Amino acid sequence: MELAIKIWVLLVGMAVGSFLNVCIYRLPRSLSLIHPPSMCPSCRTKIPFYDNVPVASYLWLRGRCRHCGAAFSLRYPLVELVSGLFAVAVFARYGFSWESLFLYSLVGALLVITFIDIDHQIIPDVITYPGIGVGFVTSLLLGHITYKESLIGILLGGGILLLVAWGYYLLTKREGMGGGDIKLLAMIGAFLGWKGVIFTIFAGSAIGTVAGVALALRTGGGRKLAIPFGPFLSVGALLYLFFGPQLIGWYIALMR
Repeated sequence: MELAIKIWVLLVGMAVGSFLNVCIYRLPRSLSLIHPPSMCPSCRTKIPFYDNVPVASYLWLRGRCRHCGAAFSLRYPLVELVSGLFAVAVFARYGFSWESLFLYSLVGALLVITFIDIDHQIIPDVITYPGIGVGFVTSLLLGHITYKESLIGILLGGGILLLVAWGYYLLTKREGMGGGDIKLLAMIGAFLGWKGVIFTIFAGSAIGTVAGVALALRTGGGRKLAIPFGPFLSVGALLYLFFGPQLIGWYIALMR
């Protein structure tokens, strides 16, 4: 892509990221995504449009409310910037097509799910259930994967984690995996097919294990840690989206 087009895509992606921030904050609180408009969480003053420009307004105001001076989380510009960079990456990888818009919608959903799961240890059904439907229907329309691959991905994604959850409960009599993770992997399967599901499970588990060990070492391992699995599944899905065939080829060559 030419530089001017990349900049345009980046700006649009950052604007989308601003909406993703709204979803991250409001969905777990069961608030409307439309009303009321954006406001300072401290003084409840409505944020005018010129103070709501992605990334730029945060830098201009030094991360604080113009009216009360309360600090805003660094996460807001971070999500906007990451969303913009992913937009550039998706369109550079897949070109300007309906497929790119479709896959970028998956990226946006995964970003929202990641931060909500980190904050609240939940994965909203309002994202995963429609996502499963959208992923399957789009496989019929775009043909990036066949509808059979999408359907198998849904069944395999949901079924594998459901079996893991049942097995863990039978062995320990405790809930070890939430239903949100099961529906998330089913959604990933709807978008990426059964190959994407298998890759996501292995990559997410590997990254999650490393992160869990690192966190346990940092905290001394003296208490049980509740680590959400959704972010690691999301990272695994994103790795497959951009590098799946290359990483699978590298792994197969390594095993020979």
